[in-house]
Amino acid sequence: MDLRFLLTFLFCSVSWIFFWEVRWKKGKESQIEEWIQGHSLSEYQHLFEDVQTLEELSLSILTRLEDVVREKRRWRDIAEAHIQLLRDFAFQEWLCSQSLEHYYHTLKTLGCMTLDDLAQFDSQLQLSLAAWGYYYEDYIKLSTGIKVLQASRGSRDQDYEIQLVHSLAVRRLNEKWSIGGITVSIIAFVFTIKFLCELAARVVSFLQNEDPGRRGDRSIYDYVRGNYLDPRSCKVSWDWKDPQEVGQTMSFRVQLFYKNGQPFPAHRPVGLRVNITHIELALDIPITQEVLQEPESNVVKVAFTVRKAGRYEVAVKLGGLNVAYSPYYKIFKPGTVDPSKTKIAYHFSTLVLVYGQQHTLQIEPRDEYGNPTSNSTSLIDEVNYSVHVHSLGTVDDDSLEEYYSKSVSSNQQLCQVLLKITLRKKGCFRARISYTDLPLSNGEFDIIVLSENEKNCVEKNVSTTGISIYFEAYLYGSGNYSNYSNSSWQLPASALMAPQRRPSMGDEEDEHDSPVEGQPEKVKKPKKVYCYISPKQLSVKEFYLKIIPWRLFTFRVCPGTKFTYYGPDPVHKYLTLVVDDGIQPPVELSCKDRNIMAATFIRFLHKNIGGSETFQDKVSFFQRELRHIHSKRPRTKTCLKITRHCILDSSLKSTRNFSVSDWSKNFEVMFQDEEALDWGGPRREWFELICKTLFDTTNQLFTRFSDDNQGLVHPNAERPVHLRLKMYEFAGRVVGKCLYESALGGAYKQLVRARFTRSFLAQLIGLRMNYKYFETDDQEFYKTKVCFILNNDVSEMDLVFAEEKYKSGQLEKVVELISGGAQIAVNNENKMHYLNLLAQYRLASQVRDEVEHFLKGLNELVPENLLAIFDENELELLMCGTGDINVQDFKAHAVVVGGSWHFREKVMKWFWAVVSSFTQEELARLLQFTTGSSQLPPGGFNTLCPSFQIIAAPTHSTLPTAHTW
Repeated sequence: MDLRFLLTFLFCSVSWIFFWEVRWKKGKESQIEEWIQGHSLSEYQHLFEDVQTLEELSLSILTRLEDVVREKRRWRDIAEAHIQLLRDFAFQEWLCSQSLEHYYHTLKTLGCMTLDDLAQFDSQLQLSLAAWGYYYEDYIKLSTGIKVLQASRGSRDQDYEIQLVHSLAVRRLNEKWSIGGITVSIIAFVFTIKFLCELAARVVSFLQNEDPGRRGDRSIYDYVRGNYLDPRSCKVSWDWKDPQEVGQTMSFRVQLFYKNGQPFPAHRPVGLRVNITHIELALDIPITQEVLQEPESNVVKVAFTVRKAGRYEVAVKLGGLNVAYSPYYKIFKPGTVDPSKTKIAYHFSTLVLVYGQQHTLQIEPRDEYGNPTSNSTSLIDEVNYSVHVHSLGTVDDDSLEEYYSKSVSSNQQLCQVLLKITLRKKGCFRARISYTDLPLSNGEFDIIVLSENEKNCVEKNVSTTGISIYFEAYLYGSGNYSNYSNSSWQLPASALMAPQRRPSMGDEEDEHDSPVEGQPEKVKKPKKVYCYISPKQLSVKEFYLKIIPWRLFTFRVCPGTKFTYYGPDPVHKYLTLVVDDGIQPPVELSCKDRNIMAATFIRFLHKNIGGSETFQDKVSFFQRELRHIHSKRPRTKTCLKITRHCILDSSLKSTRNFSVSDWSKNFEVMFQDEEALDWGGPRREWFELICKTLFDTTNQLFTRFSDDNQGLVHPNAERPVHLRLKMYEFAGRVVGKCLYESALGGAYKQLVRARFTRSFLAQLIGLRMNYKYFETDDQEFYKTKVCFILNNDVSEMDLVFAEEKYKSGQLEKVVELISGGAQIAVNNENKMHYLNLLAQYRLASQVRDEVEHFLKGLNELVPENLLAIFDENELELLMCGTGDINVQDFKAHAVVVGGSWHFREKVMKWFWAVVSSFTQEELARLLQFTTGSSQLPPGGFNTLCPSFQIIAAPTHSTLPTAHTW
């Protein structure tokens, strides 16, 4: 009888539990279906067939929809609905924690949807709510709880609300169940219910043909037994000890556990998200995840590589919730000193020192990834720095250790090594600073050592204004000197070069200029000349009849003009130097006061570029000088009334009477029929729109040499008649205005949104054209004609020094590149000269007027001597900035061509790891090196034409090369 009663009791209990289990599941399924349909997600309902509660849905919805929802707006709506669901769970959980769950539906009808709404609940409403059929102590609980919410409202964030959700399921299982007014407490029958639950779970599993490995199989018993993945029960273990050096592949392991402590199979998709971020730089680090190949492994291995030293945040999340004690904070220290990355601060290619006086070089140690290495400034490490000095232009090229001394100290605060050298011999020297016998990246430079009298003479020359400074010299020759220069010019003595003048660059004009300035020649015997030096240029002149000056050569005082020092000449026994700017033929001069002349030039150069030849230092000097130039002009506001649909015409009309002072003012832009105060937004929008209009090829002010998305813009030599040259002046003023606004810094910073050709940028700083500019500017022409001429015999091509110009398929005219060029044949000896003249004509001569007017507008706001301190690549970075280069976009659209498995799997992995560590400036330099421009088309890498291709090199141990076609 007792056994029969017990079996009957067990059967009834199991049936009762099974009945409520089925009813519970149906109720939860209806809630899920209602929520999915309410948010228009019915088409994705099949993805959630195994989800049985809203709580479980909230943990997996974003993970499961991540790969199927592509539309950004739709994804944003889903994310907002997900957040609202989590807030609703948090709201319910808070009420349960206060034993006020019976107020849930009533509060919802009163407009309380979240904890924030509840924190603002009026006290009178609280009292009314408590009086609606419930006990008075509910009012005490409600008012006390709301006060706590109000006090913690400022510090509570979304994570607090989300974390409440994951205790809701367990808390609900500990609630009291009411059946027909009879309350059965789980706590009272804990042992019996535990046994019944185990038995019922087996029965339900048998009835439903339950597969224990089936994903997402959840029931109320799983929650009772803690058989669900719990982020707070998971563990993270680290495979290294802090602090660790940068550059190594680091890994850590995430061990997944159920709430009850049992291992959770890691191969099941759980939505594990790992974010590693440099705290100061806000730099995200790419990671890889790998499930360890072990039976029933519950471990996920995460690997990553950092290259920037500093403090990192490692956030590990499951379903949006932090794992264990996440986020974690790890420190990575710099690596050892790398000489190729270590630099001398405030660097010059030539130093001017005084005999016997000490000079201090500030060395900034860096590791191979450019991190400052403070450990290298220790006393032990200082012995690794060495100096080697030898004379230039003498037969004895041995080291002069007895004539110089050095001492090394450190500045721990600035992370610098201070190297002090003293030279006790006059002349020109070559110095090399090394670390562990390897030269620093800019550790090789020239030194001119002067006596005290020579130094005073140089100071007098530099401080004298308005008086010509000249030196008597002898011109030995010009052209290609294999012994002296690395110039690529290969011109015979008889080759002719048409005179080329820098357009509107403010050169000092002489009454009689040589008609053959820059003509390469070989001088049979030394010719007496005079070298005039000013802050802007070095001019080599000769005087006919001792009274008529003829300018032979002109070199700019800029970093691009290099001096090479040699010994005495064979005739006058004066010291010799070769001047080369990389564009004109190098010139060989000998001068009695060579060192004073060279030192004067160097001092003018130092003043022009502000104390350093590094790009960032030159930018700082440029902006500081530009602010000083405009400091006396009022920085008041001036209003521009602009019509959006005809922005160019209305902008020209608004600024047609503007003086330089007006252009220096703060523009306040008002768009017609748009009521808005300009707090900076309309002004920035105007700059964006006017640059887009001016430099868009559809406007025909500028054009492209090739009709593709990657084409760089160049002044249009065939512009329509109605586009007057004044519009190029306006374009120049807009660019000058952008540079001036950027010099002011902060919110005023403006970038020129355009992709200019290298040849156009070179003309802005006064450089001559050569055929190499075709490689980046007109790739099709370079590939089809220039390369063919360079690589083949041209003697049978019937080429002459003339260019045929066609219009509508008909020959319009023949342009001679030099006087009588139509009768001068191109041969293998003069073909380089022909290509350079062709570049001068196609890239510069055809647009001379357009460039001159552009420069006229630009130089009104930015003097040409400030622009001249940059090369064409640096000038683009200055004007256009680096843009926003996305490494993920880069990686997604780069095409890898050919290569072995090792190249694709190993080398490319290294490549992307290095690129991911680049700064925006380094990424811009890489883009500039490979495509010819630091700017991307508006569509990013996807719209580059041709696509960015990475090809395996045919040989090993070679440097990367780029082909921009």
